[in-house]
Amino acid sequence: MWQILTSFCQHQWERIYEMFDGDQSKMVFIGTFLVSSGAFFGVNLFLSILDLTGFPQRLVKYKIQKDKNCPVSRDLFLKALGWVIFNQTVVAFPIFFLSHIVMVWRGCSFGRQLPTLNSVFLDIAVCTLIEEILFYYSHRYATFFLLLFKFSFRFISCKNDITVLESLGLFHHRFLYKHIHKMHHEWTAPIGITAIYAHPLEHIVCNILPAIAGPIIMGSHVVTSWLWFTIALISTTVAHCGYHFPLIPSPEFHDYHHLKFVNNFGVLGILDRLHGTDSQFRASDAFKRHLITFSLTPVSLQFPDTCNEKKMT
Repeated sequence: MWQILTSFCQHQWERIYEMFDGDQSKMVFIGTFLVSSGAFFGVNLFLSILDLTGFPQRLVKYKIQKDKNCPVSRDLFLKALGWVIFNQTVVAFPIFFLSHIVMVWRGCSFGRQLPTLNSVFLDIAVCTLIEEILFYYSHRYATFFLLLFKFSFRFISCKNDITVLESLGLFHHRFLYKHIHKMHHEWTAPIGITAIYAHPLEHIVCNILPAIAGPIIMGSHVVTSWLWFTIALISTTVAHCGYHFPLIPSPEFHDYHHLKFVNNFGVLGILDRLHGTDSQFRASDAFKRHLITFSLTPVSLQFPDTCNEKKMT
């Protein structure tokens, strides 16, 4: 049975390989675009219908923040969609071009022979850890500085304070907060497509680079890279979807980050636990709901907010 499956996958890849004429640049530009866009928009088509129409109605009960974006404003949705398409095309294609150069230099495989299953598993595991490291630190420290400078201006009351801040170069960071990272956090109750709704600079640094670094470091086969990009895009879509459906990984972790802004900077939660940047989340009722549920009963009913939690929100 396993040999039949392996033979089938190899045959399908050879057909795709011939379709690209074995051209590495076509695989990186066209292939990566089709795979990443197909994965992202394929999942988000379903989620967008649910967000905009509330259909099917039986799934609305799984909404995490029930008082927000039910339904989503069409104007806000179209604004987000426009930026997503921009990031997926205008921003992504130059990165594809540079990635191709680096992948060839690194010796990544574009060959007719598929990699072994063991090497695929190893590459995906390492890519997952690399993404956690790069996303956590780029996300955390960008957020930390932007928050610091945001609130520093809130309490300025005299000209001397402004002079001191200016001398420290903090106005530059105020600009970063206002024009870059704040964009993604306009959505305190995120939806699926907002996974890559971000300023182009942030999209490159926090979204694209952590994802492509793994395959480059590992010298992965292009098919492994495509598989990894598919996993990463579906994962971030689930994290932003705003629904805690049965049988899927919990989105509570990142949803809480959008709600509170000060915890949960990573993907897996490993580095948040190590650095203690999940302490507020772990003390919240949302942490009780952070699990894969096998019940059709929404986790919001299984673990309702306590009185103290309601007062905090």
